[in-house]
Amino acid sequence: MRRSNVIVAEVHQLLREMIKPGVTTMELERVAEEETEKRGAVPAFKGYSGYPYCLCTSINEEVVHGMPSDKKVLKDGDILSVDFGVLLDGFYGDAAVTHPVGTISDEAAKLLKVTEESLDKAIEQIVVGNRLHDISHAVQSHVEAEGFSVVRDFVGHGIGRKLHEAPQVPNFGSPGMGPRLKAGMVLAIEPMINIGGPGVRVLEDGWTAITTDGSLSAHYEHSIAITDEGPYVLSRI
Repeated sequence: MRRSNVIVAEVHQLLREMIKPGVTTMELERVAEEETEKRGAVPAFKGYSGYPYCLCTSINEEVVHGMPSDKKVLKDGDILSVDFGVLLDGFYGDAAVTHPVGTISDEAAKLLKVTEESLDKAIEQIVVGNRLHDISHAVQSHVEAEGFSVVRDFVGHGIGRKLHEAPQVPNFGSPGMGPRLKAGMVLAIEPMINIGGPGVRVLEDGWTAITTDGSLSAHYEHSIAITDEGPYVLSRI
C-alpha cells in the first residue's frame, strides 16, 4: 500500500505544478492517466461504479466528484479539489488536495488552511487503542471552532484490497465512540469542509456534489496505516 500511495503522491505533485489560470481540468486528467500508466498502476476511480475518469476535479462550490472537462477552465481566484487514487499489485492508494488557483480570497485561504489542519489533527488521533470517533471529533471540533461546517453526506473509509472498505469514518462525532483502532488497519481520512452550511446536493450528471448554499468547499485526504509506533501517512512523500 505504501507503493501505491507513493504513486498517488507523485502524481499529485505533478498536478500541483500544472494548476494555474487557463488550464482545463481535462488537461490535468490526461496527465494523471499518462503518469499512472508510466508507473505500472491502474487508475482507481475510472470505471468505479461507472465513473468515467481517473480524477475527481471539484471547483469552488463543488464538494466532491466533479468531473474533468475541456470546458472547465481554471480562473484566478478559484479553488480546485483534486481527488486521485490508484491500484497497484492488488492494493489501493487514495489522497486528495485542494489547490489555490492564482490569487485567492482571504476567506478561501482560511478554508484551505483549516481543512488541512483538521486532517492533521485527525491523523494525531490514529493510534492503537483510540476509538474511531476520536478521529471524527478531531475534525469537527477544529472546523466548527473556526466557523466552518462539516459535510455529513460523504465520509472517509477503510482502504486496502478494495477502494472503499469498512469502517466508514465520519468527519463528525463524539469522542470515545466507535470501534477500537488496531495496528494493521488502514484508513482514508478525508475532511470535506464548507464555508457555509453542511448541506450538499448532487447535480444531474449523477456525480458532482455541490454545496446547497453555493458556498466554497475544500477537501483533503490521506491514506494512513495504524502501526504500534503511531500513524504512518502512506500518501505523503
